[in-house]
Amino acid sequence: MSGVQTLTIAAGDADMRLDRWFHREFPHIGYGRLSKLLRTGQIRLDGKRCKAGDRITEGQAVRLPPLPDAGAVVEVPRKGWMPSEADLDALAECVIHMDESILVIDKPGGLAVQGGTGTERHVDVMLDGLRFDGTERPRLVHRLDRDTSGVLVLARTVQAARALQKSFKGHDTTKTYWALVAGVPERAEGLIVLPLLKKGGPGGERVQVDHEEGQKAETMLRLIDKVGDKVAWLELQPLTGRTHQLRAHCQALGTPILCDGKYGGRASFLEKDAICRRMHLHARSISLPHPDGGILEVKAPLPDDLRKSWKFFGFSMEMAK
Repeated sequence: MSGVQTLTIAAGDADMRLDRWFHREFPHIGYGRLSKLLRTGQIRLDGKRCKAGDRITEGQAVRLPPLPDAGAVVEVPRKGWMPSEADLDALAECVIHMDESILVIDKPGGLAVQGGTGTERHVDVMLDGLRFDGTERPRLVHRLDRDTSGVLVLARTVQAARALQKSFKGHDTTKTYWALVAGVPERAEGLIVLPLLKKGGPGGERVQVDHEEGQKAETMLRLIDKVGDKVAWLELQPLTGRTHQLRAHCQALGTPILCDGKYGGRASFLEKDAICRRMHLHARSISLPHPDGGILEVKAPLPDDLRKSWKFFGFSMEMAK
């Protein structure tokens, strides 16, 4: 057990988060222990109380209490992929809203929200990097498919998580998605009511329309623009929260989401090199009751890869208004 010590921040460590610097210097001490030391003021930065997300600068003095030696700590080996500082910084750059109770990120397409078979890199394993000045690890309150980009809401406290989960289950939340689909639906707007049944299979989890055993699934649809009868830009609002609901409903209408091979097969891929090859589904916005009162509304812009596709087909953002 070492005694009280004071370390000086080197030039190469400038602008690093305090918690990441600490874990690099003392990797055998867990985040829970660090949080307690910070909360009780046992770790100080230039003699002042500090937080995990504080950025350190060259020459600052970090006062540390007696810490256990590495050999005195039973280290539990970590399994699977672990995020690097660059991974955590990249995710932090995705934050588009933050207050004391809620964090909203613009999730990149291709990044899973939670792990699964063959999926080690996901948002859930990187949530410690989104603590910032909070004392709790952020909590997931809903999900997006791996290839869906856009608005993902996180709770910063257990109280906020309970309130948000209640809002999602009680359908007090309005979620709006943009999609490019192959073909044009027969109706320019309306309510899609097609029950869905979850099925397994070699391609993994998927759902299909089943009028006998399927669960209620409803989606509001609005046609924003189209290119002849080849491609359409749709606004979709799920009124229920079934797995892959929007993807299955679009496929059932005969207009699969572009590049959604799982549900649209070859019909979802156009011979266009100018568009990206990932699913063209984006969680554009969300409106929900804020746990602290009022309504929170957040929008996520189209990411660069999808924006190129929208531009290629001549779609203008003005059409969405």
